[in-house]
Amino acid sequence: MSFSFHTYDAIDLAKLVKSREVSPRELVEAAFARIDEVNPLLNAVVRTRRQAALKEADEINVDDSTQPFAGVPFLLKDISQAIGGEPLTSGALMMKNHIAKRDSNFVAQIRNGGFIPLGHTNTPEFGLKNITEPALYGPTRNPWNTEYSPGGSSGGAAAAVASGIVPVAGASDGGGSIRIPASFTGLFGLKPTRGRTPVGPGVGRQWQGASIDFALSRSVRDSAAMLDLLQTVQPEAAFQTPLYPGSYFDDLLKPIGRKLRIAYTTASPVGTPVSEEATKAVLRTVKFLEGEGHDVEERLSPVNGVRLMENYYTMNAGEVAAMFTTLEGMLGRAIRADDVDIVTWVLGEAGKKVMASEFVHSLNEWDIAAAQMSSLFKRYDLYVTPTNADSAPKIGELTQRADEIEKLLHISEMSKEDQRRMIYTMFEPSLTYTPFTQLANLTGQPAMSIPVHLTPAALPVGVQVMSSKGREDLLLQVAAQLESSELWVGMKGNPYFS
Repeated sequence: MSFSFHTYDAIDLAKLVKSREVSPRELVEAAFARIDEVNPLLNAVVRTRRQAALKEADEINVDDSTQPFAGVPFLLKDISQAIGGEPLTSGALMMKNHIAKRDSNFVAQIRNGGFIPLGHTNTPEFGLKNITEPALYGPTRNPWNTEYSPGGSSGGAAAAVASGIVPVAGASDGGGSIRIPASFTGLFGLKPTRGRTPVGPGVGRQWQGASIDFALSRSVRDSAAMLDLLQTVQPEAAFQTPLYPGSYFDDLLKPIGRKLRIAYTTASPVGTPVSEEATKAVLRTVKFLEGEGHDVEERLSPVNGVRLMENYYTMNAGEVAAMFTTLEGMLGRAIRADDVDIVTWVLGEAGKKVMASEFVHSLNEWDIAAAQMSSLFKRYDLYVTPTNADSAPKIGELTQRADEIEKLLHISEMSKEDQRRMIYTMFEPSLTYTPFTQLANLTGQPAMSIPVHLTPAALPVGVQVMSSKGREDLLLQVAAQLESSELWVGMKGNPYFS
């Protein structure tokens, strides 16, 4: 096959298969050839299933009208997106031999759509960081400049899509893990409304509803078609949202038909610096939207950002402590500090001191924040912020130094209040890069990152747009407008697409 496989989006690849211009096997072979070419440097893909994928490609029925992505290669994130009988490590050393018992609901839906899973992408240990540098597999590198990180926790997925291995890849977002790497790598990243794409049965309360599974893509229409495929009302799920009555893909280019009310801010919700480039990206975006006839107004977030993050870290600590209990039951021994990343260790140890009443109170504050955002969206249709406060950090920049690790190892000896302060301090360098994204996770709003700016150093910077619950259709329509504008960066300037 002589065509430039890596330049096509998933919709166009599926069209080529349907018209029999290429076969599913040829697409899978092209994707593996791309992995062989670029992955040794980028380290985006940590595990492949070459023979199984080729076999599945040969079995695809290209005439099946229920499979919109028949024969299109796909990569899964190495956490929550399980293939039955195959490894799923969550980027963790202690999980390196773990074998999944069954396909996750997400993977089952992907297969139903005709996608062919090629393997899994890199992720930080248990998805707890906004960079992707696990001890198990090593760092993933940013295709725009390999000295920099693609972000996390869906960093491997972002690097795979931004280097042309696949046009779309599985990702998840518990605090920005789709939008953060989308911003750092020039991709489109949508986090759907809570409950839109549940991964159950039996596991529908990921991070108390903060975390969802979806995808990263280069084109808006791929994400729209993916949402048509993956949205569901699952009776067993802890969180549900009504199905969108139309088709996200079909409605993508329809006129919005009215003047939107748009609020924006460039101020960090936790008082940390925001770069000139991130600010410029937002101002250029809102100027474009104003030029399209919409009303634009500057407005600070109604939510206390510092308190929001404290509640977010309380959830993280409680969740990791509960995970430790499960893993210790499987291991038959206590987890030691040298079993896990230092961030995992600190959260797990601190979580042991989080009382049930404190955890419940923290979740109640999520609901207060959700009510505050609901009030905001009664006045505005969209809320625009930077996705991240700056372009990507360098590899290793946000990894703890030896002296920092030594202090963090004493977390269990500290009082509860000292532990809370230590956790906030531990995350502060990474939070300085990514203070904007967690709000949508804790309140359940849909949010997207759109690639609309390049820094003088030729690194992408995304802009985040949020809407009220259930309005992914509006986000996608606005994204499609921007995609056809001069603002859209996409892969322009990416050396893997030059």
